[in-house]
Amino acid sequence: MIVDKVDQFIGGFSSYSGLDEGQCRLLSCVFLSFPFSAIFKRIPDKHYKIKNYYIICISAFYIAVILKLYTGVQVLFFNALFTYIITKYLHSKLMPWINLIFLMLFLCINHLHAQFFVEFDPTVVDITGAQMVLVMKLSSFAWSYRDGDLYHKDLARFNSELNTFQKSRAILKHPSFLSYMGYVFFYATIVTGPSFDYADYERFILTDMFVDVPESKKPGRRRKRMIPKSGRVALKKVIMGLFWAALLIYSQAMITQSYILSNDFVNDNSFIFRIFYLWAFGFTLRLKYYCVWTISEAGCIVAGIGYNGYDAEKDKFFWNRVQNIDIYAFETGQNVHTCLEAWNMNTNKWLKNFVYLRTAKRTKEGKLKPSFFSTLITFATSAFWHGTMPGYYMTFIVGAFMQDAGKIYRRKIRPIFATKSNKVVSKYKFFYDIVSYFVTQLAFGFVVAPFSILDLKNSLFVWRSVYFYVPVGCLITIFIFNGPYGKAVSKFLQQYYLQEPVVEEPPKSEVVTPIPTSRLQDLRSEFNSASDLLSSLKEIPVFDDQKELQETLESLDVMNLNNLKDNFYKIEKEYQEWISENGGKDNSSIDEKEVQAIRDALTSFQSDIKYYLDQVTPAALTEHPAVAEKKED
Repeated sequence: MIVDKVDQFIGGFSSYSGLDEGQCRLLSCVFLSFPFSAIFKRIPDKHYKIKNYYIICISAFYIAVILKLYTGVQVLFFNALFTYIITKYLHSKLMPWINLIFLMLFLCINHLHAQFFVEFDPTVVDITGAQMVLVMKLSSFAWSYRDGDLYHKDLARFNSELNTFQKSRAILKHPSFLSYMGYVFFYATIVTGPSFDYADYERFILTDMFVDVPESKKPGRRRKRMIPKSGRVALKKVIMGLFWAALLIYSQAMITQSYILSNDFVNDNSFIFRIFYLWAFGFTLRLKYYCVWTISEAGCIVAGIGYNGYDAEKDKFFWNRVQNIDIYAFETGQNVHTCLEAWNMNTNKWLKNFVYLRTAKRTKEGKLKPSFFSTLITFATSAFWHGTMPGYYMTFIVGAFMQDAGKIYRRKIRPIFATKSNKVVSKYKFFYDIVSYFVTQLAFGFVVAPFSILDLKNSLFVWRSVYFYVPVGCLITIFIFNGPYGKAVSKFLQQYYLQEPVVEEPPKSEVVTPIPTSRLQDLRSEFNSASDLLSSLKEIPVFDDQKELQETLESLDVMNLNNLKDNFYKIEKEYQEWISENGGKDNSSIDEKEVQAIRDALTSFQSDIKYYLDQVTPAALTEHPAVAEKKED
């Protein structure tokens, strides 16, 4: 029996590596993606249905045979089915919010179930990890389909209200159930991620993602394939992932969570040793993410969905479309902004484009203006998405204060050592960089400890062992610069600021390279997404370098201490303004419109169900109304 053979292999893998069986099952899926992807690339490019069936079958093998998520697959399928139905039948501007709330509540229920009603079993894979990835994919799908609907109904609003990323991910036509299930259950990312958008998946399946690949670069002797070779790039990622895995196994034996929870950690070591030990502990925690994310990305590269364009001048392919972590940027980061930008990049893109910007207030000029309400919703969504354990919220709350304090130092202290353009740099800049590096990295060592410990009591014990130095430092910083003496302190520091050199430069005119008309016609006939369809998208480069996508939520500021008592009124006011902007002033008419949309959705859904039931009933030969109308025409 194949299941017994797999169980024997997993048991041997666990004994040899020292990892628990659950982790070994996950890694087995990750590594099996490479040979499965090699086969996938050799499926003829135009056989779209076969590709989708292949993807779904491999995922079914993962879930049923390797992961044994018999109940979990029902959870994933139910979530996917709900989003498919609500996006197809509910034509309401509230549809994406209803979808997101449902997905988050369902995820929260599973988080609570795992927290309070299930005993930890190292041989069992937790379904919530796969569900977290699915929440990002399904919520972005709903928003992208709503954007596509806006494209059809109001092109002017589509151009003015959406940014380049959102326009390029818009879905103009509701996909078939087969294509949708292929997107949902893409085997290389089903458990560990990374998440990606349906528009990317569609371009990948149709091979339109690879239209810029030169003919000489296409593999295959008898029959040229669209997806270029990526074995070497993927192999480098795998080797890197294995290196992080080996380092994780080695470091776990030396740096343990049990030690920082012991009295010996406090009694036998100095304060300096303890904060550096927490830094090392935080690095050890990150290693498992480095390992899994890097190898998962390699699997996506082998399949081809990691492709991100070809630079003819440099004769170089880019494979960073689904990159989720920039390890070098994080480990060498000298400020919170850089580190957050490099960490879990696809989640940051999801939070920005499908939560933060969707709740931002729009000015009279049509521009989005971030508000504290947007900040609050984004942080709440992020924390809720991760789980219900206290440790997650401790990390995010203090992390928010760290972010605010980091911005203050960046704006108030850094100008003493360098101008914004770095054209003028102080001779002491090197020391500023060293101090910034250690302060940032040590602070992250402090703040991520509860993310692993999770328990409130033990997390507080660890923070108390280092005297809560990070939140205390953040509060002191905020008080100094945003408190009653903030203006005086800022004015004092300004006299030491370096000044930018005055250089007169001639005005530069922007040169926009238009997309060829022939290419636009081809894309119109093949794409469901709005990519390359609009003149406003001419500003997209030849390959999607994703600079805009990697922008972090710079406006996520915590409350100002001077206005603490007013912030609750501010939240309420911004919430009412957001409701008014999205719902209108006449709430009764809006309610009636939304109720009618729900009625229409139920009627249409009922009609389709009856049609499909009639199709599988031999005695009934009733035609679907749409088919009948088509025949009459």
